[in-house]
Amino acid sequence: MSKPTAAEPVKLLFSVLATKVALLNEAITILSAAYGQPDFVSVIMPFDYTDYYCAEMGDNLVRRFISMEILIRPEILPDIKLATNDIEDRSALDKRRQINIDPGYISKAHLILATGKGYTHRPYLRDGIYADLTLIYQGKKFCPLPWTYPDYAEGEQISMFSKIRAKYLSQLKMAHPI
Repeated sequence: MSKPTAAEPVKLLFSVLATKVALLNEAITILSAAYGQPDFVSVIMPFDYTDYYCAEMGDNLVRRFISMEILIRPEILPDIKLATNDIEDRSALDKRRQINIDPGYISKAHLILATGKGYTHRPYLRDGIYADLTLIYQGKKFCPLPWTYPDYAEGEQISMFSKIRAKYLSQLKMAHPI
């Protein structure tokens, strides 16, 4: 019989997609006020992997990935997703989002994103929020899965997530010295 134990804290991260750089930076400021200072902010990247957002948000979208200095309990991810949905709603113009914020976390074993859309590989958490298993850590590297979004499976992003994971592991060691 297995004995239930609390999960280790995890490394909070966000993908922030926006119609303008100013909105992107404003969203990061809001997230920093709510979740503490970032310890990593990616360069501004053009987002052209899919037309999924184009109908609602338009073309020429920009994105940044950020990870936060604090570690969180993984069970609060639904609360964070609901809060980011609220930020998105408040920034909307004519019911069209101007920003999209995808919260998630990195653990020793994987990268999880929060989503409001269920699917076969997305177990339900609570309050209408699902966990999207996006990458797994296997063989000393992050590995994409058949459903991983192309922009998360790209080598440059894999390298970035690996660096964030290394920082996370260092934080865990400092929190739990041997």
